[in-house]
Amino acid sequence: MEKNIESILIKMPQDLEKTFRALPDKIINNAEEFRFRIGQPISIISLNEEYHISYAVDYEMLNNLINRLLNYSYYAYETELANGYITIEGGHRVGVCGKVVLEKENVRLIKDISSLNIRCSREVIGASEECLKKILKKDGSIHNTLIVSPPKCGKTTLLRDLVRNLSCKGFRVGVCDERSEIAGSYKGKTCYDLGPRTDILDGCPKEQGIIMLIRAMSPNIIATDEIGKSADIYAIEAAMCAGVNLITTIHGNSYEDILNSAIGSLVKKGTFSCIIFLSNIPKTGSIREVMYSKQDKD
Repeated sequence: MEKNIESILIKMPQDLEKTFRALPDKIINNAEEFRFRIGQPISIISLNEEYHISYAVDYEMLNNLINRLLNYSYYAYETELANGYITIEGGHRVGVCGKVVLEKENVRLIKDISSLNIRCSREVIGASEECLKKILKKDGSIHNTLIVSPPKCGKTTLLRDLVRNLSCKGFRVGVCDERSEIAGSYKGKTCYDLGPRTDILDGCPKEQGIIMLIRAMSPNIIATDEIGKSADIYAIEAAMCAGVNLITTIHGNSYEDILNSAIGSLVKKGTFSCIIFLSNIPKTGSIREVMYSKQDKD
């Protein structure tokens, strides 16, 4: 059993764990998502196919599962739940739907949970070899790089291995891991190999974490995932002014998508001298296109 899948199964109630372990190795070891919806069969997405386990999810099962995923401490995850997800040990993200409770027009929490989606995080050593060639300059420095793709195209997996690769090549890398997905940190220990020269700021908002890393850890490179809030712009500009290179990801499918995002002004200014577009064709993490700013291409 792959360790990333094992870390999910041990969090499940015993009957569910036993059911999943009985599945063919090819299906369970390549699982991408485990989906639970009240009144519907459990479904597993694996190798781009959907498989069903033929008994319906009920409230008791879902409640038992969420309590185990939360380590029976709903309060500790209340802030994350307000964003519609939690991140569990191993960097796996669990999407949550249910009754939204508002406070001053902002989501305070989600209760009466009706569905869960456990998205499996993976370490793929060597996944960034092709990408590394695209971002390294002839003088040994790197391009400020933006990695763009729709969901489930391997952005985080690629970024994780890119950090490892750069760290092993001698760069000091600061990782601002707001959602604990890049490193999969738990009690200070990472679940994945991010290299020998990598410092990880876990669970910190990017707009604060990037500044903290610059001030405290003197990185050559800062890596973070899913940039896109307007609040992130100041931190990105601060990194540029400090001479720190940035590698980050954003959801999107085209150059127009990122121009229309909150960081569109930075893209127009050429802040990112290399933009890499990913696809899941022919496989997850495939590089579809690379764009360089004219003045920085070499």
